[in-house]
Amino acid sequence: MDILISPVENIAGEHAAKRNKMMRSESMVRFGRLTFFAAVSALALTACSSKTEEKAADTTTASTTDTAAPAATTAAPAAAPAASAAPAADNTDTTDGTKLASFTGDATKGEAAFVACKTCHDPVQNKIGPHLGGVVGRKAGSVADYTYSPANKNSGITWTPEKLFQYLQGPQRVVPGTKMAFSGIPDAQKRADVIAYLATLK
Repeated sequence: MDILISPVENIAGEHAAKRNKMMRSESMVRFGRLTFFAAVSALALTACSSKTEEKAADTTTASTTDTAAPAATTAAPAAAPAASAAPAADNTDTTDGTKLASFTGDATKGEAAFVACKTCHDPVQNKIGPHLGGVVGRKAGSVADYTYSPANKNSGITWTPEKLFQYLQGPQRVVPGTKMAFSGIPDAQKRADVIAYLATLK
């Protein structure tokens, strides 16, 4: 006995098959987008913290080397903490000797460079880091409703353009123990541009 399928049932079956295929396709696209954004976020956080991990590895290597050193060099480790101490709150010296006064910042270029900072900072609201509206001239650790590291809150720093120029070169050097896991901006002109942009945020 043959089973007859009416044209209406056949069309309905084809429509259901197409709908199922389309739904699977949409799900794959959504999953692909989610995976892409997760990967981009992971890369951004990895890029921000990779320098800190390298410094930690260097410190571990250095301490291993120090323990293997002869007894005659045991006085050297006592001097090491002084070398890694934070610069004074009013000190604006950079490691390469550059000064902000030698550069003219471009706020438009600074805004473009600031895109990398938006993972953690916003001009208006706190995110992973504090909001940066009005940061130029503000006392460090003073944004309400943000939990700072004790190192930052007690640093005594006021974020002058010159101090920001120094800090953005290497945040961990200027405020050891800061929560900011960003290795810094080695390009002095780019730092000047970012500071010019930050000065526009009120």
